[in-house]
Amino acid sequence: MKKIYALTLFITICFSANAQTIVNRKSDIEKMVITVNTDSLKSYISKMVSFGTRNTLSDIKSKSKGIGASRNWVVSKFNQFAKSSEGRLTAFLDTITFKSDGKRVDQPTLLGNAVAILKGTDANDKRVYVVSGHLDSRVTDVMNRTSDAPGANDDGSGVAGVIEAARIMSQYKFAATIIFVAVSGEEQSLLGSGFMAAKAKKEGWNIDAMLNNDMIGSNNSSETQIIDNTKLRVFSEGLPSFELDKYAKNIRQFGLENDGKSRQLARYVKEVGERYVDQLEVKLIYRNDRFLRGGDHTPFVDNGFTAVRITEMNENFDHQHQDLRTEKGIKYGDLQEFMDFEYLRKNTGVNIAVLANLAKAPSEPTEVKIDVKNLSNSSLLYWKAPLNGSVKGYYVLMRETSSPTWEKKFYTTATELRLPYSKDNYLFAVQSVGNEENESLAVVPGVGR
Repeated sequence: MKKIYALTLFITICFSANAQTIVNRKSDIEKMVITVNTDSLKSYISKMVSFGTRNTLSDIKSKSKGIGASRNWVVSKFNQFAKSSEGRLTAFLDTITFKSDGKRVDQPTLLGNAVAILKGTDANDKRVYVVSGHLDSRVTDVMNRTSDAPGANDDGSGVAGVIEAARIMSQYKFAATIIFVAVSGEEQSLLGSGFMAAKAKKEGWNIDAMLNNDMIGSNNSSETQIIDNTKLRVFSEGLPSFELDKYAKNIRQFGLENDGKSRQLARYVKEVGERYVDQLEVKLIYRNDRFLRGGDHTPFVDNGFTAVRITEMNENFDHQHQDLRTEKGIKYGDLQEFMDFEYLRKNTGVNIAVLANLAKAPSEPTEVKIDVKNLSNSSLLYWKAPLNGSVKGYYVLMRETSSPTWEKKFYTTATELRLPYSKDNYLFAVQSVGNEENESLAVVPGVGR
């Protein structure tokens, strides 16, 4: 009887083991993620806070106070990392003068984005990946350029994540190019990101994805008193704001309201982020941004680029856009003491994992189609090889129309695959898979005959 019990237990254990989900982490990306250092992040925040205010309208001449000193410091950090990048990383301050608009800019203002470009190793690969945070800070009055505005979390946390990503990733090689940027003018109506997005559009940058990090370092909320550092939000638009009228008919006809490019990027952030960062759940929020609010990814989606906002799960409005003060025992202001650096470490790791996986992967498959020649309860998808990168194979992704994330992956080394599932009931997409098993973004098929 004991032998029978033991055999039954063994079979049960084996079956359970076979039923478990296998998480494959690439060793180089895993190393990048675990290299993220809380002490480094804390030092970046401390330095940014030391500038007093980083209001976009503040002093640009002082070497120790204001937005000018802070953006020069970010460039100096990028240049420090460039020394060990074998010439791949270059940094500069990208400037533009804004005239007074009678609203949030009351005088001619020299705005500067601190930029570092990690050049891709494949000269033929023109893909660009952008990761950003906004350097400027504010108190209650957005026009107050003199009062201390620490901006530790909003958005010192996003900038710290960008700086740390540049420090780590500059030591590695990627086929595609990665741009790290600390933009200014976010609180003055997205001026810095708007400048960069317009420049990218005009100059024809091939931006494959843009990750905007805005407030990724606080684990608790005001009013509801929730404390949780195990969840991270990703906001993404569904219907494209760019040329919607051009695509609306097909979106409606094929049921693709939830399958815009930014929504596909959000799914990618969730899958890859959770693959490499433990004790973190990426929550997909089906809005371009928070209710009636905006962020630095918005000028990019408005210009036709694929972009999402990454932000903490619970906002604390006592520590956001507040004058420094204490009232009725409550301490107001965006101070470093209210941050969770372990949470910031994990959220920075998500960015690095996603950027590295994308920049190492081949580009998306081209001319992805689903056959509609005949009525059928199976679905035939076919495509052509990507323009860049070596391909090991492809994933055909499938999910029910009501599912927020892809549910099944079918691997093939061919450029077509027939599945015994009806296109009436399921949605499909295709990813390129590189020799090192890094995946591209997913492409939803068009109509093929």
